[in-house]
Amino acid sequence: MLGEPETLIERFGAGWITDKPRDNRFDPVELRPKSRAYVIRQQNGAPGLDVMSWGVLGGAAPWPMTNVRNLALPQWKALASKPEHRCLIPLTEFCEWTPDKHDLGDGKPKLKGEMWFQVTDQPIFAVAGFWQHTKDGTGFAMVTCDANPLVEPIHPKAMITILKADDHKRWLTGTLADVVALQRPYDESSMIVRGPVFPTRRLMLRS
Repeated sequence: MLGEPETLIERFGAGWITDKPRDNRFDPVELRPKSRAYVIRQQNGAPGLDVMSWGVLGGAAPWPMTNVRNLALPQWKALASKPEHRCLIPLTEFCEWTPDKHDLGDGKPKLKGEMWFQVTDQPIFAVAGFWQHTKDGTGFAMVTCDANPLVEPIHPKAMITILKADDHKRWLTGTLADVVALQRPYDESSMIVRGPVFPTRRLMLRS
C-alpha cells in the first residue's frame, strides 16, 4: 500500500482509532502474511483507521488464514453477520504469481513471475475483509470471490473482493445479505495488469 496514512484518512473519511505505528518494523508498502497493515473498521458508528496483522485463525487451523471464501462456514458466517467484525483493506495494487515458471536465459533455475493488478478508477481501492481478536492481537483476512476475465488466466481459483467506493459503507454496516451480494468480481474493464516481473533477478520478461 503506497501512500501516507493521512492519504487513507482523507480517502476513507476515517480518523485514527489506535496509536499510529512508529517502529521501524512497520512497513505497509508490501503486505505479507503475518505482517501488519492499515485497515478501516467501524467504531462508535464511524469509520476508523486501525493497524492489524494479516491472518486470522480459522477454527482449529494451526496457521493463520489470510483469505476467506466460503461464507457459509460457521466461523466466517459468524464474522460476516456482525458489522463490527468487518473491515476494508486499502491497497494500490495486488500480486498473483504466474502459473508457469519462466526461463530467463541467465543460466539460473526457472521461476514464476509476479503479475501486478491495479484498479484504474480507484488509485487506492478497498478490499472487503473481516477481522477478529487472536491470541497474538487483532488480525484480518481478505474476502475472495470468483476471478474476473483479467485475473482468471493467472489465478483461476479466485481473486480478492474489490469494492466500489459507493459500497464501502454498505460493507461495513449492511446486513449479511449485503455482504453476500458484494462478494463478486470487480469489472475487468476498470483494471490493468503489468508483468511478469522478477524482482529477485531484476529483469522483466517482455513479449
